[in-house]
Amino acid sequence: MKKIQFGTSDLQAASVILGCMRMNGAENPAEIIETAYEQGIDFFDHADIYGGGECETIFGKALKETEIKREDIIIQTKCGIRKGMFDFSKEHIIASVEGSLKRLDVEYVDALLLHRPDTLVEPEEVAAAFDQLEAQGKVKYFGVSNQKPMQIELLKKTVKQPLLANQLQFGIKHTGMIDQGIHVNMTDEASVDRDGSILDYSRLNEMTIQAWSPYQYGFFEGVFIGNEKFSELNTTLDKIAERHNCTSTGLATAWILRHPANMQVIAGSMNKERIKEIAKASDIVLSREEWYEIYRAAGNILP
Repeated sequence: MKKIQFGTSDLQAASVILGCMRMNGAENPAEIIETAYEQGIDFFDHADIYGGGECETIFGKALKETEIKREDIIIQTKCGIRKGMFDFSKEHIIASVEGSLKRLDVEYVDALLLHRPDTLVEPEEVAAAFDQLEAQGKVKYFGVSNQKPMQIELLKKTVKQPLLANQLQFGIKHTGMIDQGIHVNMTDEASVDRDGSILDYSRLNEMTIQAWSPYQYGFFEGVFIGNEKFSELNTTLDKIAERHNCTSTGLATAWILRHPANMQVIAGSMNKERIKEIAKASDIVLSREEWYEIYRAAGNILP
């Protein structure tokens, strides 16, 4: 399993993360956790809202059924999304972490990310919450999710802890952060900068991008792999996957990890064989020619 440096920290983490959003649908959660760990996936991503908290509870109980030591894995959770609103208040951040710790049945989480941006955020409250959680030993590392550079800079005005990671939707059929960089000085649709050059910002600031929904197209419209709507892309994926002795899902993973931006792929599958396919692909390094061939097959035009 390829390892990456987690932001600017000294933590070495697996390049593939097991996303636990669907843990409440797993037939045998303990086996899923064990399978992931055996494949070198030592990073598990949660959020307080997944399954209304049920996914964290299931994970906590299942982990106890395995022989895996708590200190040998990285547990990450997120907070900030509430019904009909977003909330980065000190009170909510602390209450959310306390709830996650109780459900996960652990004394600390390795990383806490702020989920969708809260436009009413007061950075001083976030800073106070982070300081308290760090001092109490309940959170080791901090980051954000779905945020653009100026939102991160606003937090950094008062937050003392390094913001190490940013979860962003990214994959072969969700390439906006790449498109606008390729189409600089153009006037076509792909040239529009919708995220404040977050890719370049992340590289300059050594923030780890965690790619979520890497196999989806649109906003949860479906999976592009094996989808007849994307015949050219799938033909190309199948051809190159055969060359590398992997599956198309694995290749889609390798495509993301080929980018030099220090990314992790969040794999949300609760299928043991699929987890193995994805983990295996972490060691595949695509050539520049292969990477761009897949990019073009996805419908992207080079200027």
